[in-house]
Amino acid sequence: MRIDVLTKEYPPAIYGGAGVHAAELVRALRGLDDLEVLVRCFGEERDEEGTTAYPDLAELADANGALRTMGVDLAIADDCVGADLVHSHTWYANFAGHLASLLGGMPHVVTAHSLEPLRPWKAEQLGGGYRVSSWVERTAYESAAGVIAVSEGMRKDILRSYPGIDPERVHVVHNGIDSELWSRREDPEVLHRHGVDPGRPAVIFVGRITRQKGLPYFLRAARALPPEVQLVLCAGAPDTPEIKAEVEALIEELRLERDGVVWIPDMLPRNEVVALLSGSTVFVCPSVYEPLGIVNLEAMACEVAVVATATGGIPEVVADGETGWLVPIEQVQDGTGTPVDPDRYVADLGAALVEAVSDRERALEFGRAGRRRAVEEFGWDTIAERTREVYERVLRDWAAR
Repeated sequence: MRIDVLTKEYPPAIYGGAGVHAAELVRALRGLDDLEVLVRCFGEERDEEGTTAYPDLAELADANGALRTMGVDLAIADDCVGADLVHSHTWYANFAGHLASLLGGMPHVVTAHSLEPLRPWKAEQLGGGYRVSSWVERTAYESAAGVIAVSEGMRKDILRSYPGIDPERVHVVHNGIDSELWSRREDPEVLHRHGVDPGRPAVIFVGRITRQKGLPYFLRAARALPPEVQLVLCAGAPDTPEIKAEVEALIEELRLERDGVVWIPDMLPRNEVVALLSGSTVFVCPSVYEPLGIVNLEAMACEVAVVATATGGIPEVVADGETGWLVPIEQVQDGTGTPVDPDRYVADLGAALVEAVSDRERALEFGRAGRRRAVEEFGWDTIAERTREVYERVLRDWAAR
C-alpha cells in the first residue's frame, strides 16, 4: 500500500508540533510491513530516500502567503497520482491532498493539528490570506474520506466547527512521543551556556510566540513566583510584530523586578532543549488553544512536572494531581480562546506555579509519573498502528462506495 504523506514542515525545517508529528509518524509508519510511505514536503531539497521537497513557485514570489502555499500544493498534487491514499497535515498541505484525491481518485485523510476557525488571530498574520486558508481547510475537511483528530477535545472542535462532517469519518489518534530521544539528560554545560543556574529552581516555557500559546499570561503570572526561581523562555518565531513587541515588553518588565529571566529566541537543537527541560523544576504550558500539546509530552518524557491550562486536548495528556497541575479556565466562545476573566486565569496559573516550585519532592514524583505515562500511552509505534487501522478502514469504505 502506497501512502503519500503531505506536509509543509519536515526535517530539518520544523518549527511546530505538527512538523514533529509528521516526521515521527513517517518514521514509525516506514517500520510497518506492507506500507510504502512517500513524503512530499515544502521547501529545499531533502537528502532522504522517498522524500520530495517542493519550493515556492517563482511566479508567486510576491503573492500573499496563502497563494504561495497553494502554488506549492498544485505541484505536489500532480505527483501524488498513483498513491493508494494521501494523508495531509495542516491547511498548508490540505489543498494538495484534496486536489490529489480529485485528480487521482484515491481517498484523502486529514490529520487535524489545529483549526482555522479557532485561530482567528491568524488574520493579523495572513490578512486576506486567512480567509483563503479557512476556505482551503473547510473544503478539505468536508470532502476528506477520513479525518484524524489528535485528541477527543479536537474531535469535538472539528464537529462543532464543521457540522457537515459525518462523525463516523472522524477518528481519534493521539500525538506521540519518541521516549528514547526525549528522555532525561542533565547537562550543566548547556545550562551555563544559556545563562541558566543549575543550582536554582526553574520554570521553563518552550513554544512559538503566538496568541494560542498564551505566553503573555505566563509572563504576568510569573510575578507571583519566589525571587529565587528562574524563568527559562525558549520562545521564538513570533507570528506578528505586535505579539513580539508585547512579549518583549513583558520580559523587560520582569527583568526590572527580578534576575534569572533567560530568553532564548532561537530554535535550539533537540539535545539542548532536553538539557534545559531536564534542568528545570517544572514545565509550563499556558496555551489557550491546544489540540493536544506535544510539548507537554516532551516535558513529561524528560521527567518534568507540568503546569498547563485545562483546555483542548491537554487534560488527555496531563493527569491532574498525578503528572502535574491543570489550571482551570473559562473561555470566551468566539474562537480566540481568550479567558472570560484574564486576571483570574493569571492568578490561578501563578498559584499553581508557586505550588509546583514550592514542593520539590512532589514535582520530582510528578515528573517520574509523567515519564511512565508518556512511554506507556503515547509511543509512536502504537500511534503508527492506530493510524494504519484508520487507513485500512478508509480504504474499505472507499472501495464500498
